[in-house]
Amino acid sequence: MVYISRKEHFNAAHRLFNPNWSEERNKEVFGPCANHNWHGHNFELIVTVKGEPDPDTGFVIDLKVLGDVIKREIIEQLDHKNINLDVPFMQGKMASCEILVIEIWRLLDQALSPLTEARLHQIRLYETERNFVDYYGE
Repeated sequence: MVYISRKEHFNAAHRLFNPNWSEERNKEVFGPCANHNWHGHNFELIVTVKGEPDPDTGFVIDLKVLGDVIKREIIEQLDHKNINLDVPFMQGKMASCEILVIEIWRLLDQALSPLTEARLHQIRLYETERNFVDYYGE
């Protein structure tokens, strides 16, 4: 089994806020991330797929194809957007990195399945240099 990864970048704003809680409770749990005026990040997304290399090309997946899918399905929907307000696949969901990475997986899995026998293995989403989330589709 060979694992191959592609890194992409996007900028986006969000607000961590539970509408079922009071303002005080949201500030207590989420701190400055509950700011009414949002806050932003320079996100890095690393998508890893796994599979056996094709005997004719040597590729698990053509990285150009993988990059095009990630850009179309994810980056174009998130880059320079407000995750809470502007991103259709996040409507009605908490805009945490944990929820975001699950939704990214769902979109990429659907888009890649008809194109390749390679399968998603991991998605890593960096919110900051020190904070990131890993998801394996489980």
